[in-house]
Amino acid sequence: MALRSKRNDAQASEDPLQPDLPPEEEMPDKPVELGGRGWWNTLKRTVQEFQEDNLTDWAAALTYYGLLSIFPGIIVLLSVFSLVSDADTATRAVDEVAPDKYAGTINKFIDNLQGAEGHAGLLAVVGILGALWSASGYVAAFMRASNAIYDVPEGRPIWKTIPTRLGVTVVVGVLLVISAFIVVFTGGVAERIGDLVGLGKGAVLVWDILKWPVLVAIVSLMFAILYWASPNAKQSGFRWVSPGGVLATFMWIIASAAFAFYLANFAKYNETYGTLGGVIAFLVWLWISNTAVLLGAEFDAELERGRAIKAGHPVDEEPFVELRDTRKVKKGRDQDLS
Repeated sequence: MALRSKRNDAQASEDPLQPDLPPEEEMPDKPVELGGRGWWNTLKRTVQEFQEDNLTDWAAALTYYGLLSIFPGIIVLLSVFSLVSDADTATRAVDEVAPDKYAGTINKFIDNLQGAEGHAGLLAVVGILGALWSASGYVAAFMRASNAIYDVPEGRPIWKTIPTRLGVTVVVGVLLVISAFIVVFTGGVAERIGDLVGLGKGAVLVWDILKWPVLVAIVSLMFAILYWASPNAKQSGFRWVSPGGVLATFMWIIASAAFAFYLANFAKYNETYGTLGGVIAFLVWLWISNTAVLLGAEFDAELERGRAIKAGHPVDEEPFVELRDTRKVKKGRDQDLS
């Protein structure tokens, strides 16, 4: 049985559902303090737990919820854009950014919104609320997946989980919009914006180079927020960029590039699925992306396990982190006993 600090002893007497963990001061403060063998064992456990936690199945569930959140989000963006600009400006922007085969459909939607001036504001509000709730379904599923990764029950009451999922949804949504703008404001679009604000071509060229590390940093931050807020597990502290977030970002980039190469050279989705080929390819890519995100979460979890093991916690004993809340678990246990 691992020794506890005085803080953990007091907590255990108040809450017997908390795991028996080593003193916090005996755990490494930084991942680099795990040492070479500790990192190697962490990598091995990450691969093993990735399989045992069925994270490819969780990635499929996240793909479903992600798909549900995409289209309401697009409607919100188009609704807001149509309200703050005239139809000609909106149409030109769509023609410059959207693929040719989708531009006509999007412009028709904008024209319909412009024609329904009295209802556009209401549509935007309803769309925003619907998109927020739909997208929060993705975060809720990610919270369940994170609990499976950390091997902890969901002990937070509903009045804690709902604000958490909505708050994380808003923050991640804002970061996604920023990422989208970074991708869109490139090439000819960036040059036109540079001309409008008085920037020379040199500044635009610098932006075209710097935007990629900025984009990687934003995506890593988005993953770090998801990893920190989602599980019912107290971690060693929030990191603006977590090791798992970095791993997930680079695995996502590599996997996306490999899948794009596969589509360009070997896949025949259009021949197999006809007009649905593009949709099928997008769903596969979304599943690959979620798999990479969950791999990063598993890696962060195993780093937390590594901290506990370094301080004397048994390798196979779970949970290996302190629970954030146990009230829901207590309530369920009391109901079972009554």
